[in-house]
Amino acid sequence: MSLGVIIVLAVLAVVLLWAVAVYNRFVGLRVRAEESWRDVDTQLKRRWDLIPNVVEAVKGYATHEREVFERVTQARARAQSAATPKEQEAAEAQLRGAMLNLFAVAEAYPELKANEGFLQLQSSLGELEDAIQKSRRYYNAIVREFNTALQVFPGSLVAGIFGFKPREFFTLEDEAQREAPKVKF
Repeated sequence: MSLGVIIVLAVLAVVLLWAVAVYNRFVGLRVRAEESWRDVDTQLKRRWDLIPNVVEAVKGYATHEREVFERVTQARARAQSAATPKEQEAAEAQLRGAMLNLFAVAEAYPELKANEGFLQLQSSLGELEDAIQKSRRYYNAIVREFNTALQVFPGSLVAGIFGFKPREFFTLEDEAQREAPKVKF
C-alpha cells in the first residue's frame, strides 16, 4: 500500500470514529432528556395523587362548593392525560387555576386551616411543588444541551444524517404562571 492510501484510510477511520462518538453523544443526551421528562412526570403524578386528598379535606368543610371540586377533578384528569411538554404546560396551567380556586375556598374556613391533617397535606403539596420545579429545571437543562448539540457544526451533520430532532422545552405559558403558587391556609 502506498503512503497516500494509508493516509486516506487513516483520515476515514478518524472521521468514522468521530461520527460514532457524536452519534453516541446524541443518543446519550436523548436518553437523559427522556429520563428527566419521566422525573418531571413522576413528580407531577405524586402531586396528582395528593390532590384528591386536598379536595376531600376541603369538601368536609365546604360541601356547597361542588363546582370548584369538579373543576379541580377535571383539570387533574386533563393533566394526567397530557403527553407532550406543550400539552403538559396547558394542562398544568388549568390545574393551577383550579387549585387556586380551591385554596380560596379553604381560606374561608378557619377550622379547616387549623386541621392537622390538612396542614400536613399543605406541607406535602409545598414540598412537591419544589420537587416539580427542580425536575423541570433539570429537564430544560438537558433539553438545552441536546438542542445545542444538534445545532452546532459539525455535530449538526451527524444529527441530520441520523434524524435527531430538537426536543420541546417545558415553559410557562404566561407571566401569572411564573409566580410561585401560594399554598397558604
